Amino acid sequence: MIPRGAPYIRWSDVVAAASYCLRPGDGEDAQQRVEERWAANTLACLSVRSGFDALLHELAFRAGSEIIVSAVTIPHILDIMAHHRLVAVPVDVDVSTLSVSARAVEDAVTEKTKAVLIAHLFGNRMPVEDIAAVAHAHALLFIEDCAQANDGTDYRGSAESDVVMFSFGSIKRQTAMGGGLLRFRDAALLDAVRRHQAAYPRQSRSSYLNRVLKLAMVKLVGTRMLFPVFVRICSWLGLDHDRTLGTALRGFAHGDLFSRLRQQPSVPLLRTLHRRLSRPDFAEIEKRVAIVQTVAETFPSLHRPGRHGAHHTHWLFPILSERPQPLMHKLWAAGYDATSGASNLVCVPAPDGRTRPQGAEQMMQDILYLPLFPSMSREEMLGLARTLEALDCGEPQSSPS
Repeated sequence: MIPRGAPYIRWSDVVAAASYCLRPGDGEDAQQRVEERWAANTLACLSVRSGFDALLHELAFRAGSEIIVSAVTIPHILDIMAHHRLVAVPVDVDVSTLSVSARAVEDAVTEKTKAVLIAHLFGNRMPVEDIAAVAHAHALLFIEDCAQANDGTDYRGSAESDVVMFSFGSIKRQTAMGGGLLRFRDAALLDAVRRHQAAYPRQSRSSYLNRVLKLAMVKLVGTRMLFPVFVRICSWLGLDHDRTLGTALRGFAHGDLFSRLRQQPSVPLLRTLHRRLSRPDFAEIEKRVAIVQTVAETFPSLHRPGRHGAHHTHWLFPILSERPQPLMHKLWAAGYDATSGASNLVCVPAPDGRTRPQGAEQMMQDILYLPLFPSMSREEMLGLARTLEALDCGEPQSSPS
C-alpha cells in the first residue's frame, strides 16, 4: 500500500530536535531569535491555539460578541471562542476556489461583531485584501489564519491583516513538532499578548521530547517498507490504522485543553523552529504539487475542492465523493492509503437565525484525502488517477466548476 505520506521533516531535523532537549539554553534568547527570523512584530507561541487564546484574553470582548469565521476550521478554535463566551458566525466557502467572499462577510456583520477570522484551506491561499477592507470599514479586527497555507516562502500574511497566524504543528509544513507564530500590525496589542504569555509556565523539555519521539515513530511506520506491516498489525489488534495515525499526530488530543495550551514554548521547540525556518524544503513541496498535477491532468474531471484556487501548493490532496468511507476502503484495497483523518477540520455550525454554510457542510461530508507520498513514481500516480476514474470520482454533471 502506498502510504498517505510521512511528516514534513527530515530525519536530521528530528535528531537535532531530540538533541536540543538535552542541551541548556535561555528561553528569551531562543524566542527572540525565532521572532527576528520570521518578521517584525512577531510572537512565538506554543501553538496557534495558544496564541489565539492569549489574543482573545487581551481583547476582552464582551460575552456574546460575535466573530465572523470562514465556515471550515478546527474544533479547538471553536472551543477557545466558546471559552471566552464568544459566538462564531460562519460565512460559506466557495468549494471550487476555497475562498470566502467579501460580500458574504459584509452581510454577516451586526452590531455584535468584533472581529473577522478567515482561514486558508488545504494549501490554497485566497486573496484576503477585500475582506480586510470590509473588516476595517466596520472597525473590526481582521485575523488571517495561515496554518494550512505555509509554503516555505517569505509570505507572512497580507499587509492588511491585523493578526496573521502560522502553525508548525506535527502535520504542518516545516513542522517543528509544535509552535505557532503570530504577526501583529499593532505593536501595542503584540506587547499586551506577549506580557500575558510571559506569565505562563514554560513547556517542559520532557513534554517536547515526547512529541519528537512520537513523530519519529509515525515517520518510521510511514515508510514504504514498514507501512504495510503497520496496517497489518493494526488489523490484528482490531485497530483502525487511519484513526491510530490521526490520533498520534494530534498536538492536544488528551487532557484539559487550556492547561495544555497555556504554556510558553520550550527552548528545544524554539531551537527546532528556528532550524526549520532556516532550511525550507522546496523540493518536497514541488514533489507533492507534481503528484496532484499529474493525477489531475490524467483525470481532469476529478471532483476536488480548490481546483480553481488562486495559489495552491497542496498541503493536502482532498477529493469529494458522495460515499467517502466506502471509497476510502476501495482505495485501500487498490493499494492507496486514502484517509478521512488527515485533518480534523469541521464545518462551523450557524447560530440560530443565521444562514447555514451549505457549501462547506456538503464539502466536509463528502471529503476524502488522497495519498501524497513524495517517492511515488509516475506510473503509480497514473495508476491512482486511473483507479479514481474507474471508481467514478469525477465531478457531477450539474457542478458549475
